[in-house]
Amino acid sequence: MSFIQTVTLAEYKPNTQKSPIARRREKLAFKLEEQLKLAADSSYQPTKIVWNTDSDGNQHKVEQPKLIKRWWVELDSGAVQLTVRYGSKPLEFAKGKNAIALKRKEDVEPTLRKLKLAVLAGEFDAILTEQVGITKPLRK
Repeated sequence: MSFIQTVTLAEYKPNTQKSPIARRREKLAFKLEEQLKLAADSSYQPTKIVWNTDSDGNQHKVEQPKLIKRWWVELDSGAVQLTVRYGSKPLEFAKGKNAIALKRKEDVEPTLRKLKLAVLAGEFDAILTEQVGITKPLRK
């Protein structure tokens, strides 16, 4: 008996369109991962590829450092305030509360890890939907 006769065959239908909330979840998780790398290594600076034109008018690709802003601020007392940003705006966890208060800087990295797990688990879906909104998937 051949292999083809032993398996069940089906038509392949790729699932290329993700739900809008799943795309937002992945985007926020990626940004949290960047903040984790920044918290672990203060000199972390990812790069991006851009097109540059030289003096002769020739275009070529150049690797350029990408600007990443820290989401946490150290206060004079040694405490730290951590915000979670989507785009340029901090997410509001409760009415008028858009930062997480931490006792010291060493708590930033574990808190970011927990935040990333919470985002991937879908705990921030309601916040993202309310504050960012959901756009319809693009049609091809």
